[in-house]
Amino acid sequence: FHLSHKVTRVVPESALLIVLGLLLGGIVLASTHFAPFALTPTVFFFYLLPPIVLDAGYFMPNRLFFGNLGSILLYAVIGTVWNAATTGLSLYGVYRTGIMGHLRTGLLDFLLFGSLIAAVDPVAVLAVFEEVHVNEVLFIIVFGESLLNDAVTVVLYNVFESFVAIGAENVTGTECVKGIVSFFVVSLGGTLVGIFFAFLLSLVSRFTKHVRIIEPGFVFIISYLSYLTADMLSLSSILAITFCGICCQKYVKANISEQSSTTVRYTMKMMASGAETIIFMFLGISAVNPDIWTWNTAFILLTLVFISVYRVIGVVIQTWILNHYRMVQLEIIDQVVMSYGGLRGAVAFALVALLDENKVLEKNLFVSTTIIVVFFTVIFQGLTIKPLVQWLKVKKTEHREPKLNEKLHGRAFDHILSAIEDISGQIGHNYLRDKWSNFDRKFLSKVLMRRSAQKSRDQILNVFHELNLKDAI
Repeated sequence: FHLSHKVTRVVPESALLIVLGLLLGGIVLASTHFAPFALTPTVFFFYLLPPIVLDAGYFMPNRLFFGNLGSILLYAVIGTVWNAATTGLSLYGVYRTGIMGHLRTGLLDFLLFGSLIAAVDPVAVLAVFEEVHVNEVLFIIVFGESLLNDAVTVVLYNVFESFVAIGAENVTGTECVKGIVSFFVVSLGGTLVGIFFAFLLSLVSRFTKHVRIIEPGFVFIISYLSYLTADMLSLSSILAITFCGICCQKYVKANISEQSSTTVRYTMKMMASGAETIIFMFLGISAVNPDIWTWNTAFILLTLVFISVYRVIGVVIQTWILNHYRMVQLEIIDQVVMSYGGLRGAVAFALVALLDENKVLEKNLFVSTTIIVVFFTVIFQGLTIKPLVQWLKVKKTEHREPKLNEKLHGRAFDHILSAIEDISGQIGHNYLRDKWSNFDRKFLSKVLMRRSAQKSRDQILNVFHELNLKDAI
């Protein structure tokens, strides 16, 4: 696949893997007459998702991520709640008209389905957007939203699942307030667990100078521990491992040796790439099982229509609000790509597979619809997003290291902007970033970084070290 550039330009790898999975599943089904393989939620959430999310967090461009954090959170939290509520309510409204025929479901079942189908998948988004090379701001917003949106979706899903379990007649105002509070507790709790383990990992990596060979092991074990701990405490494990990766990268990279750093980078990329491949293959293989298919044309088509339409409406309204506060405006072209980038994937499939058949009687219909939605978004939207980006002439990213001159000017502008904010009494993100970097330099770096690493952080020494290293290589 990677040898043929003609194919890779047109077909995203994720779409090809799904088709390959369908073929493999078809061969197995034809020869044995039963489908032996399926992507189980346990395998997905405990073994396949953590390496992908850790890779995304550890190699996250921090400055870009935190610079756009407000926008990312708005799309991830408000956008997800909007998509889940509108999709669920619209499907329920249409069901009441009788178009879908008789279904053994109620309003809560539709809202539960709406919450799981709102999961924009970071694996699918990464697989497609990394091949398209859109500009950094657009990439970080779409990718950051898909990453945090997963955590939000899982929390929403759990709230609605508990509502379904206790029965619609028992859901009172108090239960709804509990649901909202648990949403914030689970999200913030998961983030705090991740930050705690990030600092623990940084502290451990400070003292591994004499045992360089086990440094990479600590990075993977402690990060995975953050995921398991959050899950054990019923907090958001996705947010935990994401923020563990984001917050530890600076200190860990400074503390560990060049060899360990290279090992971590390649091992992490390899594990994430392997997990992605397995997920998309299994999505194809799982779909071949004839026992899970229940067809309802109206329900499936309307789901596709509603998730597409409400995503567009949500993006347009939220961007209109954001553009009043953003320095770098998100233009119409960016909004089109963001609306189109809502790819659904394995997270939605794993959540729908978790449903209890005894409580959600139409589970098979929900599973069938989710598979169709995943295939449609990954294959159809994945195939057409590249031509769309080229046709709209979306600003592409430039892959190059900034020159020393650009770095110096960038640093000078940072200081000037934070000084202006300080003098005018405005607390903007330049001011906050300046305060954070001072706090980091005075306290955090002294605790979490070894002495030699602190010295090498001096900018001029750093450039000198890099030039020497290049000469040596």
